[in-house]
Amino acid sequence: MDSSPLSVCFLFLTIHFAGAFLYYEAYRCEFYSFDLKDIEYISSMYYNKDEVIRFSSSLGKFVGYTEFGVKNAKRWNNDSSILSNWRAQKEAYCKHNIDNYYQNTLTKSVQPSVTIKSVTPSGGHHPAMLVCSIYNFYPKHIKVSWLRNHEEVSSDVTSTVEMEDGDWYYQIHSHLEYTPRSGEKISCKVEHVSLKDPIITDWNPFWSTKKIVIGASGPVLGLIWFLAGFIYYKRNARGRILVPSS
Repeated sequence: MDSSPLSVCFLFLTIHFAGAFLYYEAYRCEFYSFDLKDIEYISSMYYNKDEVIRFSSSLGKFVGYTEFGVKNAKRWNNDSSILSNWRAQKEAYCKHNIDNYYQNTLTKSVQPSVTIKSVTPSGGHHPAMLVCSIYNFYPKHIKVSWLRNHEEVSSDVTSTVEMEDGDWYYQIHSHLEYTPRSGEKISCKVEHVSLKDPIITDWNPFWSTKKIVIGASGPVLGLIWFLAGFIYYKRNARGRILVPSS
């Protein structure tokens, strides 16, 4: 892993109220990798908004920040059984929770769904615009790119940031402004940790044309069926005498 610290940390609070005063303890684990040597366990004790005393596994001892904290830090640091118990929390508390978190959360992934549609551009230098929408993927990081005749397009492309759906999933939308050319092939390429191979979705303008043709043919087919029924009725009605029913 790289040298930058992971943004994931654990923060647990133990809060005690005493009249109008507030005392609480915060336990957290900061780590650069999942190796024990790269994990730091920190326990801080606060009175109101002031940190009174802290234990850090990197130091292996308590440090006081107030007169009361300095006094207790000195007393606890001289007790080998107390130090031994707190030093063990790096593995017992941090390593245990980090491994569980990684196995149950960080390693999970959900494959995205991809759609392409044509929209009318509000401005710009091109008469056409395509939108590639990617939905319901996890984790957050994803790469979306456009291909034109199998070559990546680097200009006239804009994208939103990954947006939270509120249910652990994310969505993102990428826009391509372009001037249509006969015989060209435009595709949206999506790369994500959940995918063994990228998803490449081709834009097919035929579907839009097909919808228009079907929509226009509906009234025509209805008119044809009406005329056929009318002619059939006229042919079979010749020579008949209509008798009113009693």
